[in-house]
Amino acid sequence: MRVIVIGGSGHIGTYLIPMLAEKGHTVVNVTRGQRGPYLPHAAWTDVEAVQIDREAAEQSGTFGQTILDLKPDIVIDLICFTEASAKHLVEALRGHIHHFLHCGTVWVHGHTTHAPATEDQPRHPFGEYGGQKAAIETYLLKQSRQHGFPATLLHPGHIVGPGYNPLNPAGNFNPAVFGCLARGEELILPNLGLETVHHVHAADVAHAFMQAIAYWNNSIGENFHVVSPQAITLRGYAEGMAAWFGQPANLKFLGWEEWRKTVSEADALATWDHIAHSPNASIVKAQRLIDYRPRYSSLQAVYEAVSWLIENKRITI
Repeated sequence: MRVIVIGGSGHIGTYLIPMLAEKGHTVVNVTRGQRGPYLPHAAWTDVEAVQIDREAAEQSGTFGQTILDLKPDIVIDLICFTEASAKHLVEALRGHIHHFLHCGTVWVHGHTTHAPATEDQPRHPFGEYGGQKAAIETYLLKQSRQHGFPATLLHPGHIVGPGYNPLNPAGNFNPAVFGCLARGEELILPNLGLETVHHVHAADVAHAFMQAIAYWNNSIGENFHVVSPQAITLRGYAEGMAAWFGQPANLKFLGWEEWRKTVSEADALATWDHIAHSPNASIVKAQRLIDYRPRYSSLQAVYEAVSWLIENKRITI
């Protein structure tokens, strides 16, 4: 089939586009053209690249028609962040495509109430990002279940892989946290370190998209969590990384107001956003309906990402 991937040069697309090409699909990567994939792959030579500024095209009302003009059988949208953007694309594609796949987020849940969260639990989103993604989910599921638009939604957790900083055990993206653990130095965590984070390797997210396409009958009109088999607490994460470095976990804990004074404002804001959500998502539905089988645990995914940081001298150990 002819597959149009919107935003295919990022974390997920780095793995997804080669998978699609190797399966024999004709692949078109719609991108702003500002960067290449995080990892090289021979399959990229067979991928057509189309450069489009999505925001400008949406403002002019031409983006949806431009995607339709590429004659897709399948559209995979990895970079839709507002309900208005989703509506614009759906209205252009309605009645013309075989499958539409949207990349959501586990943050549609907002704060966790029952763990692990299932896809059918009530939503409590907060923040612009989570709120808009939840609105997109509601809209797309309604369009699929009530109006026949062939949509599937996949909700990743914290995506990690080689080439960029993973979410760290302090709940932010400062790579120095890993260096601290590697050297056996004291690491201060907020509260008791019992809030959760839920990683997923980008390759496993790509695998989930491939499975949703393969199990079309089961995936249409459905939403799926795409995460590692288990979430992990900040404390468990820090202990696991320290052990990987061959060091004891030298941890200290401070209440939130005291802890935030020990880091930059940017790191504190990132940590608060993550611990306020404390995602912990079930993958039972994805396992049952689309045979989602992630290869990486949370720690295994982070090990690979941190190995890249070390090899590229992004952290000092």
